[in-house]
Amino acid sequence: MLELMITVSLAMVMCGVTFIFLRPQLNQSHMNSAYDTTLMALRNTRNLAITQSHQYYVNFNPAGFPAGTIQVQYQPPAVGAGLAPPLQQVNTYTIPGDVSFNVQAGFPGATPDGFGVGATAIDFESTAGVPLSYVVFLPDGSAQDNLGNYISGVVYMTRVGDSIYASRAVTVWGATGRIRGWRLNQVAGVAEWVQQ
Repeated sequence: MLELMITVSLAMVMCGVTFIFLRPQLNQSHMNSAYDTTLMALRNTRNLAITQSHQYYVNFNPAGFPAGTIQVQYQPPAVGAGLAPPLQQVNTYTIPGDVSFNVQAGFPGATPDGFGVGATAIDFESTAGVPLSYVVFLPDGSAQDNLGNYISGVVYMTRVGDSIYASRAVTVWGATGRIRGWRLNQVAGVAEWVQQ
């Protein structure tokens, strides 16, 4: 009986040590998954807009969906009197539950690609100071708002309570629709967004 108790105790200690050791890797895996999902959703939707020659919307945290949802919608062409039919659902993506579209204290003042001010988690702007939570990709690959203005912006992903250096960002440049991924690194003791 004593030998069995010792064996079970050692197994529990090993499980505890393994859990403590693997927890940071699991957290990093979730952050990488959120980053990859966001980047893929934007790039695939832009590609759809170009290849299908139609407008596609990407909405972050849309109403009626859980936080961390990315919704892709298609705008069918106008028919008849020029009225556009309602948007059609194409796909939804979800990032891991422990990662959110959010900003943290300590983010650098210099934002990735110079878009936004680093105070709003989802910050697409056609008008300075008025952040939008969606972007529309057109057949020419550009990114605009629903009024036809070029829209550039940034989406931040972070784990609240985790180090800011685990954070990621994705930027979209309106005129060309260029999409870039960013990682927050410490450069010479200062937090700085570095392109991945």
